Amino acid sequence: MTRIDAAPAGATALLLGNEAIARGALEAGVRVAAAYPGNPSSEIIATLAEVDPARGLYVEWSVNEKVALETAAAASLCGVRALAAMKQNGLNVAADFLLNLNLTGTGAGLVLVVCDDPAGLSSTNEQDSRSFAHIGDLPLLEPGDVAEAGAMTAWAFTLSEELRLPVLVRSVTRISHASAAVTLGALPPPGPAPRFDRGRAWIGLPVERAHRDLHAKLARAGAAFAAAPFNRAAGPAAPDLTVIACGTGGRYAEEMIAALGAGDRVALVHVGTTWPLPEPFLLPHLARARRVLVLEEVDPVLEEAVQALGARRGLAPPAFCGRTTGALPAEGELGPDLVRAAIAACLGLPDAPRDPVYAAEAAAAAALAPPRPWGFCAGCPHRASYWAIKQALALDGRDGFVAGDIGCYSLGFGPSGFGQMRTMQAMGSGAGLASGLGALAGLGLAQPALAVCGDSTFFHAVLPALVNARYNGLDLRLVVLDNAATAMTGFQPHPGTGRAAQARPAHEVAIEAAAAGLGATVRVQDPFDLAATTRAVHDLLAARGVNVLVLRQPCALVRRRAAAAPAAPVRVDPARCRGAACGCNRLCTRVFRCPGLLWDAAAGVAAVDAALCSGCGVCTQICPAGALATESSTC
Repeated sequence: MTRIDAAPAGATALLLGNEAIARGALEAGVRVAAAYPGNPSSEIIATLAEVDPARGLYVEWSVNEKVALETAAAASLCGVRALAAMKQNGLNVAADFLLNLNLTGTGAGLVLVVCDDPAGLSSTNEQDSRSFAHIGDLPLLEPGDVAEAGAMTAWAFTLSEELRLPVLVRSVTRISHASAAVTLGALPPPGPAPRFDRGRAWIGLPVERAHRDLHAKLARAGAAFAAAPFNRAAGPAAPDLTVIACGTGGRYAEEMIAALGAGDRVALVHVGTTWPLPEPFLLPHLARARRVLVLEEVDPVLEEAVQALGARRGLAPPAFCGRTTGALPAEGELGPDLVRAAIAACLGLPDAPRDPVYAAEAAAAAALAPPRPWGFCAGCPHRASYWAIKQALALDGRDGFVAGDIGCYSLGFGPSGFGQMRTMQAMGSGAGLASGLGALAGLGLAQPALAVCGDSTFFHAVLPALVNARYNGLDLRLVVLDNAATAMTGFQPHPGTGRAAQARPAHEVAIEAAAAGLGATVRVQDPFDLAATTRAVHDLLAARGVNVLVLRQPCALVRRRAAAAPAAPVRVDPARCRGAACGCNRLCTRVFRCPGLLWDAAAGVAAVDAALCSGCGVCTQICPAGALATESSTC
């Protein structure tokens, strides 16, 4: 659907899980929504940003996740329902505020949606965010499918207001990015204007009393969960196997129980309210269970909680299998094959593998797919930046290296970044590490370190490292790879773009001005000018103090969308290209690795894929034979 608020109540729409979450929030009367982009959560706020402005909904791409949650909490304290969304890594950033907000409590409904990424499909980890519900004594809901994601989000606002607490809704990639038909509910009219009640203080002191009150609220959540519509059970009254599942595990189990023909032997207990456990709902099933298989992603959070519940209530312990026993891998996603094999093993059945004809066809299709190594897009400015960094480090000759973090430019650790990035942890940690490395200079560290970060990351998490280096008098050399977008997660705007959510114009915060304001020496360079960029990086390596080099060139996809065709696509002069005999040893296709450059095996020369070439012209600067040139030049 084109706009999440366009369809009427009762209509059926094909929605992504994240779109269903957005619609559920609208049906609950959300008025403020904020997030920092991060897969697999990005579409929630992107969808809400397209809502008709007449609905009075404020949507914000915040500078980081902590600020996003604070923005949503501000609305809640003023009597306005609000939502914050983030991926699992972002919850770490927001946790400092969240684990104080739980003690102070909230006003109007406040829902925090965290989208985890089992197997790290678009992340640097597969962190299980449910632990934060335990740490913070906060109610946790886990949808099992797309439709439930929307319904559960809507219900979470009501629960939040009953408890005066933030409520966590945890999705995962296979729900957030799956599509399903969803029956839409009604959208309420806009609520009253926000107002902050000066007669109340939102302060969690004394801490012990606030903590006691929090535990009382959590007990009330448990009572509400006992009758929640998101917990359900099916199967025989005396099963050989009881499957207790949450999240994606429930739907996988339904399919695989049917595939194994084991419906008369297996009871399926789906838990949607994961913390606190809905004990009155679970206990009867646990009391008659002989063997229990727990399906969840990723950590054995539910499995260990159910085991503890049985022990606490003195039940004869059934035989458990799951993540803790090795019946399922201790890491990674669930999937139909894993779930089928686990159910079959628990029942003592032979595993029923895929249909052999299907398996053979799938293997044949996989063999036809060419290998595709990770790499930058054709015309990506990061490839040019890393090429210049590689040359400058070699010229410097002091065995320098690059400290990085997460973003498109993370591919700098691989072949298209020429293996230059040697560290990758969290957003902004490259700059933090470089600041720490600057402190080691006085202890004898002679290798220069370059930190790299993206333009969005600069605002999200790099500024404190610059302040730290400046304050402590450390050498910090930072390269900001500015491609004019939060490109990795869907080209969302950030403070340096001059745009905001809901297509609103925004005040542009220039990276160079922010860095200079912190006392850094700043230089701006176009990475597509390889010679000048190499000199700039070489100068940076020799500099002392806090120095920032901004390599500015829009993302290739941003440029391609802005223009119907590349302004100056590259051509190969076959008379000059010496192919395999070239002294560069196929530098253009074997080393530079731009997807727009091909090797014509029949002709024994380089070639250009006109559909991929963006016309950036960087490859023309590395060809020693002058065989590559743009169409605006003479070959």
